[in-house]
Amino acid sequence: MTWSTALRAALGIALLTAMDAVLKGQMHKHPFVLALFMRFAMGGLCALVVLAIARPARPTRDSLIGNLARIPLVVLTAGSFFYSVSVLPLAEALTLSFLAPVFVALLGGLLLKEKIDKRVLQALAFGLAGMLVMVWPRLQGHVSGAGLGVAAALFSAVSYAFNLILLRRIAMREHPTVIVAFQNVGPALCLAIPAATVFVPMAAIDLAIYLGAGILGVAGHLTLTSAYARAAASKLAAIEYTALIWASLLGFHLFGEVPLYTTYAGAVLIVAGAVAVSRR
Repeated sequence: MTWSTALRAALGIALLTAMDAVLKGQMHKHPFVLALFMRFAMGGLCALVVLAIARPARPTRDSLIGNLARIPLVVLTAGSFFYSVSVLPLAEALTLSFLAPVFVALLGGLLLKEKIDKRVLQALAFGLAGMLVMVWPRLQGHVSGAGLGVAAALFSAVSYAFNLILLRRIAMREHPTVIVAFQNVGPALCLAIPAATVFVPMAAIDLAIYLGAGILGVAGHLTLTSAYARAAASKLAAIEYTALIWASLLGFHLFGEVPLYTTYAGAVLIVAGAVAVSRR
């Protein structure tokens, strides 16, 4: 793996974490479903522009089916993740999402008949222990919405794992711009009617902020995808965890969030488990 590939991956993670922070701020101002719809609508607009410029080959029938099948999962994954972001500190929500590689390994064994060895079970134990260490103080302190936020983050990690299992079937033979277009435009269409029921007028600055979130999301996904096209996933896995650094900095400066020491102690355990699975 070259330095340019590593930097590309780190940039993709930074862009996506910045998008998470932008949406967290907007969800404090607008109804949750509306903010989620605007994220995908603006992301879809940006993705279609990129698609028109790249002009890739038309997706095959199998690719079309695979991309369409992922849309409900994208909605569930993003909805549960951004709900957790709205009620938990950004660093904690991001850290809980690091459990996804462990769930991918488990689901790979269940759905794709891949071998589940002791390392996967050890990783699951590390991950669950890290999750308990991280969230226990907040649950004990009866923080409003913390329990539901933790449950949403864990559901998001499982849903994301299902998403990746489906993505494996299409990622190697489909152009990244097509995949990104589907995972933005499709959810926007699904959320259009629910968002219309809670619509509130927006100022021009809000539209600009959502457009910025869309640009960050599309740029982040394309940058990260291009990095994974140049290096094995196992070699880039550790770079994904730089999201915790960005989440801590953005959470502190934008929202005044100060992560508990247990957040980082739990993160060490979760990352240790995820790295073990990645090395597998």
